This record gives sequence, structure tokens and C-alpha cells, in this order.
Amino acid sequence: MVVGDFPIETDTLVIGAGPGGYVAAIRAAQLGQKVTIVEKATLGGVCLNVGCIPSKALISAGHRYENALHSEDMGIKAENVTLDFSKVQEFKAGVVKKLTGGVEGLLKGNKIDIVSGEAYFVDSNTIRVMDENSAQTYTFKNAIIATGSRPIEIPAFKYSKRVLDSTGALNLQELPESIVVIGGGYIGTELGGAYASFGTKVTILEGADEILNGFEKQMSALVKRNLKKKGAEIITKALAKGVEETDSGVTVKYEANGEEKKIEADYVFVMVGRKPNTDELGLEQVGIEMSDRGVIKIDKQCRTNVSNIYAIGDIVEGPPLAHKASYEGKIAAEAIAGHPSEIDYLAIPAVVFSDPELASVGYSEKEAKDAGIDITASKFPFAANGRALSLNQTDGFLKLITRKEDDIVIGAQIAGPNASDMIAELGLAIEAGMTAEDLAMTIHAHPTLGEITMEAAEVALGNPIHIVK
Repeated sequence: MVVGDFPIETDTLVIGAGPGGYVAAIRAAQLGQKVTIVEKATLGGVCLNVGCIPSKALISAGHRYENALHSEDMGIKAENVTLDFSKVQEFKAGVVKKLTGGVEGLLKGNKIDIVSGEAYFVDSNTIRVMDENSAQTYTFKNAIIATGSRPIEIPAFKYSKRVLDSTGALNLQELPESIVVIGGGYIGTELGGAYASFGTKVTILEGADEILNGFEKQMSALVKRNLKKKGAEIITKALAKGVEETDSGVTVKYEANGEEKKIEADYVFVMVGRKPNTDELGLEQVGIEMSDRGVIKIDKQCRTNVSNIYAIGDIVEGPPLAHKASYEGKIAAEAIAGHPSEIDYLAIPAVVFSDPELASVGYSEKEAKDAGIDITASKFPFAANGRALSLNQTDGFLKLITRKEDDIVIGAQIAGPNASDMIAELGLAIEAGMTAEDLAMTIHAHPTLGEITMEAAEVALGNPIHIVK
């Protein structure tokens, strides 16, 4: 130990201040614990700084630009529409700054000690936090690991000036004329769609049969169609093989249908998934059990095999979603406080901010059938909804999954405008054990997109009002 490095004591120590870590820290403080949070980069983590929030700002700006160019159907025609992409980036940075500043205010308001540096476990009650100039030891009764994940780098596509991960893709200061996106998952589709809205020529290379493979084909087909309308090219069953880089662009080599091909572009975005940040924490010093992929094993209270150390977010099993991390953060903090809280992922929503938006919660039709559940799948189209028509956004549908024996809602999928907001009501319905009749008899304001939920419930009951049975 360094001379003068006297250990600082705390009740609960949280490593990582992303949407999992800062939420865990606040809930732990609310429950009477003395809390210290350690962050090596910026408060808010990947989500607030270089992920969910800035990408949605970029997507929103892209929609505004697209609407300015193409609103003739509503009698609006604009001339000389200009795009200042550096100004778009300023707007995005402003949104991020407000939110990260807000997180700092929340942590301080809850009397949480914020420490900057990298944490390394010494033993099951001690960590060392190091920055460029110093090191400090902390002892704790309980710890919550919330270190998140980072983009996976493909050996043939090493990150560089023109081979970018999601962070680099979000921070371009000039609008590229053309990009190649490797990976048609939710990150690749969202960012590819955002740049396509601004007029960039986008090519998406996806190894699987379809983009957005985790969603039903009917849903991803709508996104695919709209991407193509924006001029994007989508190549599925494609294997990206390598890249040649010059000062002015890239040439991407790939294989599709047994043929080797090349595409030239200004940049290539590599969006093939994320890997957990569990490799530089000294977890082996404590004997924490992990899978071969570096994912930490936890129980239903987010507790690792070391009883006073918990793990949440992208470093444990499940999809790398910010709201999953926040949910687990609350469970871990409550478990430390002795509450009987346990994780239950049935009603965890998945959302893609594509065009149209996609959202899913609970069982899909296929998952329910695979699980041997006798179900009713009931669809209602956005095209039969007054609000969707008035928005001139009629692509899509809502599908409600109910159990036949009792009409209880066990799942829902939405493809359409504002699907990301609409899915919350259906998550609540699943959590509360509501039936199709409960939804159908809830009075929804008119004219709203929310009525589509009510209408789908009426379909499930066999008495649809606004479509012919």
C-alpha cells in the first residue's frame, strides 16, 4: 500500500456510473446506505454520452430534415432546405450535456461520493481506484459492478480514422456522402437509418437472412422497405472480409451468394455487437464466476457467487439494454438493504428507433407457441387509426398476444410511429396480469395512437369496432 493511502470506508460501492450504476447508487442512498460511485470516464456511461441519447438526437434531427424535404402530401413544399451538420452535432452535444449534468446533480443531491478513476478489486471488501496521478483504497460492505460493455472489434476491421465504432459514427463533424454499415442489428439499423435520412448513401451488410433478426419478419420488413425508399441498399447473408483504407475513403470487401465483391465509401461503421467490460477489474482476485464470454453469473437478486458483490447491466446475461441495467440496479440496491426484490424479465421491452419504430414486450407469437401456450394473436393496423392518418404515418400494426384460457395479456409487438412510447402500456398490462377485456374497457382518448391498443384488445375478444371481423 502507498504511504498515506488510508482506506476510505463506505457501505455500498458502485463501479460504473451508467444507467445501471447511477440508478443503483441513488436507490441504495435512498435506502439509507453510505454510497460511493466510481467512474473512469463520464457520468451517464455509454448510454447518455455515446449511445442511446445522442443516437436518438441524431435520428430526430434526421426526421426533421426529411420532413422538410418531403411533406408535399400535406400541401407543404419547402425550397432551398439546407443542412448544417456541425449544427446538428451541436444540438446533439447539448442534449447530452444537459443529461450528464443532471446525473451529477442527482448523485450529489443524494449525498453520493463521486470518485473518478479505474477500480481494481484487491479482495472481496477492498478496491483500489487509480487515475493518472494517484491511487486510493476503498473498503466496502457491499459492491455493485455496473461497468457496461464496449463495441466488438472485428480483426479484419481494426478501428481507425475511417473504420468507426458507434462512438465514432455518432461524432462525425461532416456529413459523409456514403457509408457501409457492417451489422444490421438495432444499432446498425438505427444509425444507418439516421444517416440515410440526411441523404447519405447507406449500404448495410448483414450476415443473417434478415436485418433486425430479433424481431418478427413482418416488422423488420417494414423497416427494410423504408430504408430502401431512402436509397439504402441492404445486403443480407453477406460476410464482411476486409477493408482497404485511404486518406479519402474505404473499400470494403465482402462475400455474398458465393461471390467476392467490393464497395467504396467514405467510412465503414462496424456494428456487430458488444462485449462485457469485465476483463480489467481484477475479478479473478475475488473469485467471481464468469461465463466463457466474460459475462458474470448472478442469482435472482443480482448477487454473484461472492455474497456481498452484485453485478448488473451489460456484464450479466440478457440483452444490452439501458432500461434493463436500471431495473437490475434497483433490484441489487434493494437486495443489499434486505428487501425481497427479485428480477423478472417477462415484461422487459425491446425498442428500435427505426422507421417505423419497432417495440416488443413479453412473448412473441412464436415464443408463446414454442413454449406450448395456447394463444390468440390479434392484430390492428395503424392505417385504421384516425391519429395515424392525420400524422400521415400509417405503416405498421399492433399485435396483442393473449392466453386463450383466460384472455390474459402475455405479449405484444408494435411496428409504427411512437411504438417506443406505446409499448409501456402493454408492459404494465403484462406486469399487472391484465386481460384483453381490461384493455378494451379502458377509455382511451380520441384521436390517439393509444387507441390502437384498445382496438387490438377488441379484436382479441372477437368484437372489433373499427375493422371488419
